[in-house]
Amino acid sequence: MNAVTHSDAKVDHLLEYLRQSRGFDFTGYKRPSLMRRIAKRMQLVSVANFSEYVDYLEVHPEEFSLLFNTILINVTSFFRDEAAWQCLGATVLPRITAARSPDQTIRIWSAGCASGEEAYTIAMLIAETLGKSEFRHRVKVYATDVDEAALTTARQGIYSTKDLQAVPPALREKYFDSVGERYVFNAELRRSVIFGRHDLVQDAPMSRLDLLICRNTLMYFNAETQSRILNRFSYALNPNGFLFLGKAEMLLIHSSLFSPVELKYRIFSRLGQINLRDRLSVFAPNDGAAANGAVSRNIRLQDAAFQADALPKIVIDAGGVLVLANQQSRELFGIEPRDIGCLFHDLELSYRPVDLRSLIEQAYAERKTVSINNVERRVKNAELIYLDIHVAPLQGEAGDVIGICISFDDITAVRKLESDMLGARHEAETVNEELQAANEELQSTNEELETTNEELQSTNEELETTNEELQSTNEELETMNEELQSANEELQTINEELRQRTDELNSSNGFLNSILSSLRGAVAVVDRNINVMIWNRLAEDLWGLRSEEVKGQSLLNLDIGLPVAKLGNALRACISEANREPQELLLKAVTRRGRNITCRVTINPLLGPKGERQGAIVIMEEMGM
Repeated sequence: MNAVTHSDAKVDHLLEYLRQSRGFDFTGYKRPSLMRRIAKRMQLVSVANFSEYVDYLEVHPEEFSLLFNTILINVTSFFRDEAAWQCLGATVLPRITAARSPDQTIRIWSAGCASGEEAYTIAMLIAETLGKSEFRHRVKVYATDVDEAALTTARQGIYSTKDLQAVPPALREKYFDSVGERYVFNAELRRSVIFGRHDLVQDAPMSRLDLLICRNTLMYFNAETQSRILNRFSYALNPNGFLFLGKAEMLLIHSSLFSPVELKYRIFSRLGQINLRDRLSVFAPNDGAAANGAVSRNIRLQDAAFQADALPKIVIDAGGVLVLANQQSRELFGIEPRDIGCLFHDLELSYRPVDLRSLIEQAYAERKTVSINNVERRVKNAELIYLDIHVAPLQGEAGDVIGICISFDDITAVRKLESDMLGARHEAETVNEELQAANEELQSTNEELETTNEELQSTNEELETTNEELQSTNEELETMNEELQSANEELQTINEELRQRTDELNSSNGFLNSILSSLRGAVAVVDRNINVMIWNRLAEDLWGLRSEEVKGQSLLNLDIGLPVAKLGNALRACISEANREPQELLLKAVTRRGRNITCRVTINPLLGPKGERQGAIVIMEEMGM
């Protein structure tokens, strides 16, 4: 079969079809591993592309279940990563029970529980902490998954001896009842473990939880979906609640939500109160409409804030185009709406009242604010005003200059005050120079600090990006490991079946050889083409050819003391469906020892399971001379 062809549009169409037809939303899953598992099913059903696979699903609805079982890898076990469970039982569960009064319920959520092993594991641990009686009265364990087939297995609570290998013998004896070759979780305790379907991406979370277990589930989702789920987890937990993750999962970008308790074993505690924005995001729909609306509102707020600035300001982009001018700058310089979007150097403002073009070039070159003071400007009523002009580069997230912001500070009142204070001019000028020098020094220091801060922030962002990439790679490797583990379990099952069938075949062959060896005559079994299939020990003794020498050879071509050519017609007649009688012949023959004998040859049909002719059984007995 040709390799599966990928197309983002066709993949999105398939995912949307799954969401609409079956209610499973896989858009938040990591795309590489998701595509790998879908491609596995497509190859098994010989479908080349995603569009054809949608058609196949419409015609074969039973394929949905097989596809979901492939995507939702249910790899789990009791006490998986035993050291982590031991740490949870020794350090966390005592803190939970101590924080709750005897009349308060302890609520635990096992999210992504698969076939229930982890839910029953935590039930056993907390029952060991509280005792069975207290457990029944005080504990509720909510176990959820999106896979209904796995939930059905979990509700039954029936497991094989192999499934319970990781359960300590004492706990197995205490919490499981033996029924034949299977084990059933204690019925009284099982009433406190409640299983139900829940989609972490779409459904609202549980609430008022003391412990939330979600192990090796988050790693299947992309970063955006992980963030939304973790916000929901923070909302779901009590202020002193705990989160227990899998060994491949970290909280690199969510330090504001959770604090590590045992980082090695991925045990975290909830931090503080969830803010309003995160609380609203818990129940936000899983689409972009709300986000787009928020972005639109933010843009309007930014524009309103720019217009409300008391200083006249204009913004020029990297291409030299005037893109923004607030109301104060429009009134001061007569900027018309049609000027927005024009090249700045074509406007009068670029060279009057001062040449701003050279200042802009300087700001680009030096990547810092360039200022010019005491610029004179005649307004409409011929009044003379004085301006301090600041040309500041605007930097993007990558540190590149994406535009220029020019602000005009009206210092006319200062100049008038200076003219009114002629007697103190010298002193004022001295103070002003000192202030200006201090201001420039402060501004330079501030710019240096800003530059240093930006460099540190850039370095920090690079480190965070590297950490996230490493985490994503680790999660992907863990995902592939679980896929391989699932495939290995399937192969072990197949190997066990093959071993059993081989034992049965060997037993049958031994039984057949025993029967053939007990017969008094030499026996040869041939197929429909008269090729030897079986040649017993007495035949070897009588004619001198070993079984390995004759198997697969035509009986009529064997060089032995029996005139086998005379058996051809009898063999064909016996193999023929029309002839139902055995054939018998008396032939002169010479044994391997050179002794002349009369050999009675009896030919019987070899019948198949349904009575069809599959060959013939040839019995050769020595009659003497």
